[in-house]
Amino acid sequence: MTEPTTDRPFAYTVANTIRCLSMDAVQEANSGHPGAPMGMADFAAVLITRFLKVCPSRPAWPDRDRFVLSAGHASMLLYSALHLLGFDLSLEEIRRFRQWGSRTPGHPEAGLTPGVETTTGPLGQGFGNAVGMALAERMLAARFNEGDRDLVDHYTYVIASDGDMMEGVQAEAASLAGHLGLGKLIVYYDSNRITIDGPTPITFSEDVGRRFAALGWHVLTVDGHDHPALESALEIAREETERPSLIVGRSHIAYGSPGKQDTPASHGAPLGEEEIRRTKENLGWPVEPPFHVPGEVREFFARRRTVLEREADWWEMKLADLRREDPGRAREWDRFQAGEIPVELPLPGFAAGEEIATRKASHACLAAFAEAVPFLVGGSADLAASNKTDFPGGAEVRREDFGGRILRFGIREHAMGAVANGLALHGGLRPLAATFLVFSDYCRPAIRLAALMGLPVLYVFTHDSIFVGEDGPTHQPVEHLAALRAIPGLAVLRPADATETAAAWETALRRRDGPTALVLSRQGLPVLDRSELAPAEGVSRGAYVLSGAEEDPDLILLASGSEVSLILETAARLRAGGRKVRVVSVPSFELFLAQDRAYREAVLPPSCPRRLAVEAGVRQGWDRWLGPGGSFHGMTRFGASAPAAEIARRFGFTADHITRLAEALIGETVDS
Repeated sequence: MTEPTTDRPFAYTVANTIRCLSMDAVQEANSGHPGAPMGMADFAAVLITRFLKVCPSRPAWPDRDRFVLSAGHASMLLYSALHLLGFDLSLEEIRRFRQWGSRTPGHPEAGLTPGVETTTGPLGQGFGNAVGMALAERMLAARFNEGDRDLVDHYTYVIASDGDMMEGVQAEAASLAGHLGLGKLIVYYDSNRITIDGPTPITFSEDVGRRFAALGWHVLTVDGHDHPALESALEIAREETERPSLIVGRSHIAYGSPGKQDTPASHGAPLGEEEIRRTKENLGWPVEPPFHVPGEVREFFARRRTVLEREADWWEMKLADLRREDPGRAREWDRFQAGEIPVELPLPGFAAGEEIATRKASHACLAAFAEAVPFLVGGSADLAASNKTDFPGGAEVRREDFGGRILRFGIREHAMGAVANGLALHGGLRPLAATFLVFSDYCRPAIRLAALMGLPVLYVFTHDSIFVGEDGPTHQPVEHLAALRAIPGLAVLRPADATETAAAWETALRRRDGPTALVLSRQGLPVLDRSELAPAEGVSRGAYVLSGAEEDPDLILLASGSEVSLILETAARLRAGGRKVRVVSVPSFELFLAQDRAYREAVLPPSCPRRLAVEAGVRQGWDRWLGPGGSFHGMTRFGASAPAAEIARRFGFTADHITRLAEALIGETVDS
């Protein structure tokens, strides 16, 4: 930046503006957290007046700094800062804090409020997102920066709280960031030593700075209200290129409040009119009117916006030079930024009758389209050989070389989910994250946030059922399909064979309005003969008639994944006895539900209430498709440790057993 050093007394005025806007907004809403933004205001003031490189008129400028409020309960700090900087966030929206339809919800929401980089509130998740953003910056810089043309050169700043530091996801993400040496990640830890239940020593006695130093971070400790010290710490942190930096700021919650500073009372409730009056008097601030922003503050940020606009204009000139001098590379840049999937996506074919685990079919798909989708990056939580998620011929991302696309997350499923969200939020990359389905529980908070934000994160969850076998119930997912299907906005795809797997991959890649989970088998599954069955294009619609398209079937059999071949065998037996049977593959509840009613009723005609669904999981969610006359065969308990064939026999996943269930549902016996 070319701007001279901030006038320090003036920066205190900016800090007090943030404090008073925050306490006024919480009081107006009669809801919120005033104490945290009041304590964090000094760091925010130094950051936005001196360092933060953003362009309010172009909030999606690719080379902007990312500013993440991991302590999302302090949302009024962020809203106040964005308002002062000149983002499209009016004072009226500040007044409407936490109200229906406002741009200032209780916790920051990406996509709703200009300048908000990620949805935060669940503590530690924003920290993990920021690690993903900083990682994306390094990976894109390695690919696109050449000579003095640095299209990608920005910092990721984070404000984290004591609560963030207690969460496990933060510890995992910090470990990964230190391992990779993400030198352009700068975290300010607002150590006010207060949580809802009281002072932090009642639960938290670790030395956070020493822990981060052990993780490979560069650590500085300052008075969180001393502007020269904060400014110096930020300058030093920006110069450290080999390690991420943690600035430990010793601060006071509700700074300036005579009656509530340093108390839990200021954490999650308004200060009250009388305490606000006393606080403003203590800060030398006008008591009236509320939501006061001094004219000199407005004038300063008007000048600062001019500086920031010049920064963005200069970057646009560099991009224009690239378009003129190297149009091929410029097209590649545009393609990465747009996440453009080829119209014709190269996918493998599979021979009917061959036995292929869908996880192996998935790897064949990755090998086929990896070059055509170069912005797809990611990897596994230490299970790449089992998940089959390495890009053939791809290089690993390492501390000394960010030019690869394979990410080694280590045994850090919590962080993997949060980092994947950060990669997606940053832009320019499409993240893939993989583990066993049973460990999706460890990723669940991040998956939920990906769905809430509509992020196109791709999850590959393998070892999808009790047929994992000998590993036993700790590794056999039973409730996980139902649990994932319960998340609004997440599309869960469980393909029946290799051909459906290819169709599922294409569906997932083309889906841009939310996350997608591919749920894949460990065991081999027969490749279905598409010359006798419907083509797998129906996967994109969530469910389709695989065989038996008669208008008036006696029975409809439904299944997903490995159980589809089982109900096909059952259908063959029933047809031999003269019954008309329709077989429906249901790889995705969510995509099927998104179809119009006419299509859904064409697949599942209301005239046939006799329906039997088979899935090696719990029933939850299936009744929507079964109706009042339907039945379900699945799991009502955890699995067991035994070979897969024995597991199938013991739990009734055999053609003999399913045929008997079908016969009972039809109402008469058919010879099997």
